[in-house]
Amino acid sequence: MIKKILVTGANGQLGSELRQIAVNKTQFNWVFTDYQELDLCDLAHLEQKIAVINPKLIINCAAHTAVDKAESEVELSDVLNHQAVAIMASWSQANDCKMIHISTDYVFDGNSAVPLTEEAETNPINVYGRTKLAGENACRKENPNAIIIRTSWVYSSFGNNFVKTMSRLMQEKDSLNVVNDQVGSPTYAADLAHAIVVIIEHKKWQAGIYNFSNEGEISWYEFALAIKEIGGFECEVSGISASNYPTPAKRPAYSLLDKTKIKNTFGVIVPEYKESLRKCIELLRIKSN
Repeated sequence: MIKKILVTGANGQLGSELRQIAVNKTQFNWVFTDYQELDLCDLAHLEQKIAVINPKLIINCAAHTAVDKAESEVELSDVLNHQAVAIMASWSQANDCKMIHISTDYVFDGNSAVPLTEEAETNPINVYGRTKLAGENACRKENPNAIIIRTSWVYSSFGNNFVKTMSRLMQEKDSLNVVNDQVGSPTYAADLAHAIVVIIEHKKWQAGIYNFSNEGEISWYEFALAIKEIGGFECEVSGISASNYPTPAKRPAYSLLDKTKIKNTFGVIVPEYKESLRKCIELLRIKSN
């Protein structure tokens, strides 16, 4: 029986959304930690600190998610995205504790032409993706009973993300160029948080890898157009090739996730991306007033 839930990365987008939901889920004793309370980089003392909390479920939302910075911060990425995950998974396996670990579409190389299932071959093309895949593998090895959720293009009314950046830039600039040859689907962190709670409350725990993102197949350019339309912005948005917008880290050209498994296994409902984007932009409006 899950009673105490430890959430790492609690001040990030997903952690913040889980915190909102937790208010109404009082049957659980939620412990929200960020690096101030539980420093995942302190590998030597991590098991000891988790043991003090003694959770029955760990939801690991923490990660080094700065994709471009990761190219030069390889060690930090590996510690947060891989080594700390291994320790959490090992502790949870030894202490009758369940674990949900959040991963990414960046474990793929982007060469697929069809939506990626959980069994699709992984082949990351940047440091972030490689360390996240190492984390997945460590999690599965140390705790075969864990659930891993791969997600993509996460945004929220909390934290820094594409939706907030675009909304700000569209008010500051007359025109913007956005990459139009990287295709996937955005994930509203509130929807992912809700899906996690559905899994926790499901009558049967079913270990394995699951995909979650909102429904829709779009490019970043199309995502920007949707933000413009829903936000009512006047800014002109043009599509450009990723080759015209070089970044330190390569991105997968195609990373659309197939959500069939999570829907069939847990009855998770996956909203269409525009429906969720509307909710988020409305919340941002309320927060800014």
